[in-house]
Amino acid sequence: MSRFTYTARSPLGVVQGVQEAASASAVADILVSKGLTPLNIKQDGGGGSGGATAQASGGGLSGPVNLGGLFGPKVTTMDLMIFTRQIHTLLKAGVPILRALSGLHDTATNPAMKQTLLDLRRSLESGVELSSSMALNPKVFDNFYVSMVKVGESSGRLDEVFLRLFQHLEFETFMRQQVKSALRYPTFVIIAMVGAIGVINVMVIPAFSGVFKALGAGLPLPTKILMATSNFTINHGWLLVLMAVAGFIGFRMWIKTPQGRMIWHRAILKMPLVGPIVSKAALARFARAFALSLRSGVPLERALTGVAYTADNVFMSSRIEALRDHVTRGEPLAHAAAASGIFTPIVLQMIAIGEETGMVDDLLEEVGELYGNEVEYALKTLSQQIEPILIIFLGVVVLVLALGVFLPMWDLGSAAMHKK
Repeated sequence: MSRFTYTARSPLGVVQGVQEAASASAVADILVSKGLTPLNIKQDGGGGSGGATAQASGGGLSGPVNLGGLFGPKVTTMDLMIFTRQIHTLLKAGVPILRALSGLHDTATNPAMKQTLLDLRRSLESGVELSSSMALNPKVFDNFYVSMVKVGESSGRLDEVFLRLFQHLEFETFMRQQVKSALRYPTFVIIAMVGAIGVINVMVIPAFSGVFKALGAGLPLPTKILMATSNFTINHGWLLVLMAVAGFIGFRMWIKTPQGRMIWHRAILKMPLVGPIVSKAALARFARAFALSLRSGVPLERALTGVAYTADNVFMSSRIEALRDHVTRGEPLAHAAAASGIFTPIVLQMIAIGEETGMVDDLLEEVGELYGNEVEYALKTLSQQIEPILIIFLGVVVLVLALGVFLPMWDLGSAAMHKK
């Protein structure tokens, strides 16, 4: 046994540690089984297993992909969807995995995808499992993808897993398209409104401000607010831009930290409109992956370990890991799931009935289909749910502008009428 130091990515951030194993490939397998994505694996003292170390560290695997992502073509979601569908068809037809990867490499048109397939084939030829090989390319294969392939390897249903992954990628693509479609109109309206407010603050309000000051009349509160906003925009507009950019960069850095990502992912689940969609989508992924694992004969504790990060939400993944710990201590699955606080009554009821009847996998499959359909409907109607909020927001902005501009004019008009 040799001693290896590793760097890996978890949903909570980058972690480092030491692991004893026969080879770097074995270390990669251990890390993937724990839900970690290996980034770098090195043998202490730089022993004679340099070839294996370089392989595990991704020297010949992730390097070309990283350079491609920076300076050339990269693997797109469509490339991954095509690969997933094709590998499912080939495996279902009984084609060996190495021969399938070789054929897909020859027919691939994207240079980055060709390099990724070549890396996978070389890694498999050296004895590394497919899931571990994919984990060495985190920019192509995410945690969910690797976890599902790991489940397929454990259960012997790799072809079925790739079909599920294709359906998952297809659904994720559909979700992104629906979200973009739903947000397109509100985004244009908000941009136009922000531009109009900027023009009013910089050009219109200063003109009225000079008139009001010349007359010496008392100004109502909405007008004072508009004038103060206008003065701040004119004198310190650069500060607003700087604060916005700094806030955006700071937020991106914060959510990359383990604590920040945990807080942010938990906050997303509580957001109106967005929270229920994200929660149901995560539950649909978990239910489908968990059902597939159980149906394939994977033990309950091991199945929970494999699907913990399929939820694609750090907070929910941590709760699923806690659920696994409770089940390992002998608690019933339904009781432990209820204590986790992330499952809806429908899911809890299905799990409880499934435990009594021995049909947990079938009932969870139905839950996955149910929530998948609900997420699809919610995304289709997202724009209709956003429009009332947008209309109220625009109405308030227009009301403040109207009151701020016209109230002083009405007061001046009334004063002139009384003088006559």
